[in-house]
Amino acid sequence: MASFSKILRILSLVVIIAVSFCRPVMAQTQTDGEADSTSVEVQEPVIEHDFKPEIGKIDQAGNKVGERIEAFGAKASDRLGGWIDSKFYADISWLKMLFCLLLVFIVVTVERGVHLLIRRKIETIPSVDGEISWARLILKAVMRPLSLLIWVYGIYGALSPLYSHFQGADGSNLVHLVLQKTATVGGILAFFWFIYQFVHVMDARLSQWADSTESTIDDILVPLFGKTLRIFIVILAGIVVIQNLTGVEIGPLLASLGIGGLAVALAAKDSIANFFGTLTILFDKPFQVGERIVIDNYDGVVEDVGFRSTRIRLLTGHLVTIPNEKVVNSGLENIGKRPNIRWLNNIGITYDTPPEKIERAVAIIREIIADHEGMHPDFPPRVYFNGFNDWSLNILVLAWYHPPEYWDFQEWVQRTCLEITRCFSAEGIDFAFPTQTLHLANDAKRQLKVELLEKGDVPSIGAQG
Repeated sequence: MASFSKILRILSLVVIIAVSFCRPVMAQTQTDGEADSTSVEVQEPVIEHDFKPEIGKIDQAGNKVGERIEAFGAKASDRLGGWIDSKFYADISWLKMLFCLLLVFIVVTVERGVHLLIRRKIETIPSVDGEISWARLILKAVMRPLSLLIWVYGIYGALSPLYSHFQGADGSNLVHLVLQKTATVGGILAFFWFIYQFVHVMDARLSQWADSTESTIDDILVPLFGKTLRIFIVILAGIVVIQNLTGVEIGPLLASLGIGGLAVALAAKDSIANFFGTLTILFDKPFQVGERIVIDNYDGVVEDVGFRSTRIRLLTGHLVTIPNEKVVNSGLENIGKRPNIRWLNNIGITYDTPPEKIERAVAIIREIIADHEGMHPDFPPRVYFNGFNDWSLNILVLAWYHPPEYWDFQEWVQRTCLEITRCFSAEGIDFAFPTQTLHLANDAKRQLKVELLEKGDVPSIGAQG
């Protein structure tokens, strides 16, 4: 009861203030109209447009209820005395005022009851780990917007029997118009608030879908979609509210801004290009978050994809931010998507190695990496003696490591190289290193040839071999 009495006092004070404010304004408008007929002719359409509310079904019902209350008060005053039809303020009787406040109390009670009912229903829904309760999400989305809707239209309807008392001679009614606009804006906000809250339900559904896919880009796409949708809802709600309050048609206004929009688009072309680059990345999925890529000479791991840019953590630890427009227009090497790691090595042995040991060297390497760790049946290792270098005989070694785990691959390479070194040492096969051999004339393979010529001939010395 204490809270009810507080509500009565507050509502009474609001009505008194509104009446006190609006009566002088309307009276002054009427006085000015009587004093200057020319002014009335010019301003009357504006007053009708600004201060005449639309009469809807709620207003018609309120007028009928008000008439019945007045008729009841007149009959009761004849039997019980004129006190029962005494005036609260201006032409408003205490009986009508108390009836309207009773209706406000009923509206508040209904709103609290509906709110409590939905809350208890939410609490009774069992919560299961790893599962999404759609009923819980929908009820949470409905609860507060529904309370706002009951508040604005309920109180507007509860006070509707009083609106006729504030109507001017010209049909204008500022109090009615203000409350009508307030109720309309409240209903619009309640509707868009529900849609805004319902986006959480869509987020949950899309997040569930993203978790079921292997793509990490989907985990970025879902929040971006939710943020974009919320921004669009807020902008649309603002446009509808402004159009309802001012009566200005937003569509033609936006169309008239075409040239200005073109100028803004030209000025923001880089931002627009980056935004469409983001969409290309999200839908084309050239890489995933956490994969290693090489782009524009940057080698690193993708950390995040935003509206404007992609952030890459380089192998040096530095963080590089690349505009998305550049990402989609540059050649990109996705190391993270490689199915294996290829080991390509050229082992050089000395030139004085006899053919038998060359064959033995090739056989040793083949034995060591045959059926090696990480070998896929479709990618067997390859070992060949394939060339003569400047200072070595070359043995080509090719192997493919599956899966492409870089540090596991390095451990395997180290073990393989150590085993090759041990086997070559045991067989007496020497690794080549950069050397240069100088052959002098008159060695065992190149005998020196000397000729004695007669006087007048040009002497010549040549090497035989």
